[in-house]
Amino acid sequence: MTLIRKPAQLEVPQTVKAMVYGQAGMGKSTFALSSPGPLLLDFDGGVHRVNLGHQTDTVPIHNWQEANEVLREDLSSYKTIVVDTIGKMMDYIILYVCRGGIPQRNDWGRINQEFSNFTRNISALNKHVIYVAHRDVRKESDDNVFIPALREKSYTAIVTELDLLGYVEAKGKERTVTFDPTSRNDGKNTCNLPGLMNIPTVVDAQGNAQPNTFFRTHIIEPYIANQQKRVELSRAYDAVIEEIKENILLITDELSANDFIKRMIKFEHVGNSNVVAKNMLTSKAKELGLRFNEENKCYENK
Repeated sequence: MTLIRKPAQLEVPQTVKAMVYGQAGMGKSTFALSSPGPLLLDFDGGVHRVNLGHQTDTVPIHNWQEANEVLREDLSSYKTIVVDTIGKMMDYIILYVCRGGIPQRNDWGRINQEFSNFTRNISALNKHVIYVAHRDVRKESDDNVFIPALREKSYTAIVTELDLLGYVEAKGKERTVTFDPTSRNDGKNTCNLPGLMNIPTVVDAQGNAQPNTFFRTHIIEPYIANQQKRVELSRAYDAVIEEIKENILLITDELSANDFIKRMIKFEHVGNSNVVAKNMLTSKAKELGLRFNEENKCYENK
């Protein structure tokens, strides 16, 4: 039995691994908590800054062992794990791996592996995970590029594990998030989310909490729907390619080749299946010793 899977045979991801980052005061924590059924792992001790109406069940984390112990508890009532902040979490991992010392060159592999294992363990529990990060700046020639505040030796390993990386900022009183990488910010958008989305105000002028569901309705649900659509398209593509192959096998002469040309437009083509059909026909005609008459647009014996 083969372990190889065609794209249409792959399972549709039901969980999302994301990170949002931005300056202090952007409401990143509240934004992350707009995910479905969140449990907050508070590494920064900043849950008190979240409006009372938007606070959720919280685990104050003081060391890396506590973070791993949480995942062994009964988390069945939660759908999302929110880590605030990932920078502080990575500091705890470094303390754990290096036993309080300065990380050496050989330590970074294990440090990054601890993060990867943590992320995958959350996904294995069928939970979304959202990391919150502060903003840092990377200098590129004369330009400043905004990036999550993470140690350089961990940055690539962390972003590789993510499905989405979003930058949150404010223009006046309007907050926006983009998951697209641009010349001014890092990003990761694997499901064609809109280039720029407005984040709604969830606390009114009197300080009253308003519904907080944006991450669920505008990011997680569209992401999963997009992945499902991709798999369905792959299945439809595989089905039409199989149908084309079966019809190509029936071509034995110029008559059946020309009949295939007439029927080719009737296939429910997906993606480049029409091009694949033409290439298969060309190969079959060559195999049978047929040539294509450009003037009559049909095959004939040489």
